[in-house]
Amino acid sequence: MVSAIFAAALLTSPQDASYPAYITEKTLYADNDFRGKEAPKMEIETWMHKKAPDMKGKVVMVDFWATWCGPCRASIPELNEWQKHFEKDLVIVGLSDEPKDTITKFMEGTAMNYHVANDTQGRLKKIVGVKGIPHAMIITPDNIVRWQGFPGSAEDKLTTAKIEQIISAWKASQK
Repeated sequence: MVSAIFAAALLTSPQDASYPAYITEKTLYADNDFRGKEAPKMEIETWMHKKAPDMKGKVVMVDFWATWCGPCRASIPELNEWQKHFEKDLVIVGLSDEPKDTITKFMEGTAMNYHVANDTQGRLKKIVGVKGIPHAMIITPDNIVRWQGFPGSAEDKLTTAKIEQIISAWKASQK
């Protein structure tokens, strides 16, 4: 009986301390909190850069966004910087539920140096229950969500240092 209780405690214990701590008192802007859980399947309708990125063995950031969203547009330069800075270890996917033509036209005047895709059915967005954008999820190669929320949140801002910590913790777990 004691070992069953101990095993249950391990399964429900907080994430590995080498990853950023989950801030439980933050506004998530989503119905479902996947932090520390398996990420739902990402469904893509169209890759705007012609082909799907190679995500094998890489940390993936899914950024839910839209062309009409001011905070989403404001975050694009930072996403570009992160993709360049972490190019060997991170794949950023900007995922919109807008039509391909809307996104393509927007991209003609805006440099988006990371992978951009659409899913007009919003399948992943619905599973996560996204209530406000931008909304991001960072997923390690073991398909566990390590960070989720509004990237600019004062309660739990997504920073270069947090991304570095997630990548470093993942690499350390593989040794």
